[in-house]
Amino acid sequence: MTDEQVNSSPNGNSEDAWTPAASAMVALRDLMSESRLAQSLPDGQNKRLAGIASALKAGQPVPAVTVRVFLDWFWHSQRRGRFVTSWIRERLGEAGLITVPDFESTYLDAEIRFELAPLKAQAVVTDSVVAHAEIVEIAKDGEVLVAAPAFADPTYRISKLAAANRVPLSVKPDTTLKEAVTLMIAQDFSQLPVMTNERDVRGMTSWNAIGTRLALGQSPQVVREAMDPHAEVPSDASLFTAIPIIVDQGYALVRSSIDKRIDGIITTSDLSLQFQQLSEPFLLLGEIENHIRRIINGKFGKEELKAAKDESDSERAVESASDLTFGEYKRLLENPERWAALKLNLDRGAFIERLETVRLIRNDVMHFDPDGIAEADLRSLREFTKFLRTLQTIGAT
Repeated sequence: MTDEQVNSSPNGNSEDAWTPAASAMVALRDLMSESRLAQSLPDGQNKRLAGIASALKAGQPVPAVTVRVFLDWFWHSQRRGRFVTSWIRERLGEAGLITVPDFESTYLDAEIRFELAPLKAQAVVTDSVVAHAEIVEIAKDGEVLVAAPAFADPTYRISKLAAANRVPLSVKPDTTLKEAVTLMIAQDFSQLPVMTNERDVRGMTSWNAIGTRLALGQSPQVVREAMDPHAEVPSDASLFTAIPIIVDQGYALVRSSIDKRIDGIITTSDLSLQFQQLSEPFLLLGEIENHIRRIINGKFGKEELKAAKDESDSERAVESASDLTFGEYKRLLENPERWAALKLNLDRGAFIERLETVRLIRNDVMHFDPDGIAEADLRSLREFTKFLRTLQTIGAT
């Protein structure tokens, strides 16, 4: 269809060329040209999704977008928090759309495409399904370890990791071992997948594979003479399902559950980084809370501590500072007289302000946002922890 046909009006000379498909394409084009601010508001969100649905119904192509761009359509969100994902799912449902792959289960910078939802959409399964690793026998290449797909909480799908979305450097079976060794040294890799194309993996060459053969008196010259069976996991596998394979093998190739290509490779180093990102906010919050309890402990009687308790929580007993919630720490110290009892030569307002910042971050962390917390929030936790450590070190608390 030409631009002239698309831009013809129903009352013009090209009336026969005006079709629902052309109308949908024009509407979608006009919608995409609206201001970014307008599109992030509820009406703009609904209009955009409705335009996409109309284009799909008319058989027109709709460009794929990354998850990051898709989230930006909704108040310029940067992470898949509980409220944002719930809102997005409602808007998608109203427009009769789904994303493939699901926007919650894939990498933040991976592309998703839009499809019309099935007429009789099945209820979303929320119960966790435990997936076990299984061993698949491949006659030509020997044993290949594969983790079965898991459909547990999408927060921890393998596809969420950056490493799972970087196509690994590979070598062909007839590549000289000298070239493979050069690549591993230059890239600081411990292993290289041996592949004939983007889907066909023949094995894995590694320092261990090479060293074992040399130690046994062999003289491998090409990669196929120094490779072992490979380990792989599907991109929709649970991270925790894949961990035993990655730990045992030192790595796992990631195969796309959609097009079966090898999308990435996850090593034990990647796992270490991922668990640092997951655990650091919890550890910092725990340390902050212990510091606050230490500051409060012994400074107030039971009645004063009870007075800070949330009035709506009548069943909970408060005997010591450890029985208070984070919000109750703030309520306790907002009182000027109680603040004075701490004998801290610090500005109460500034301290309470930072305590409130930490409380809000804590609520976010405890909701297990799949994309982690913002770098600015992590920095706030680190800085407040360092501040409290300093107070303890110099004997101020």
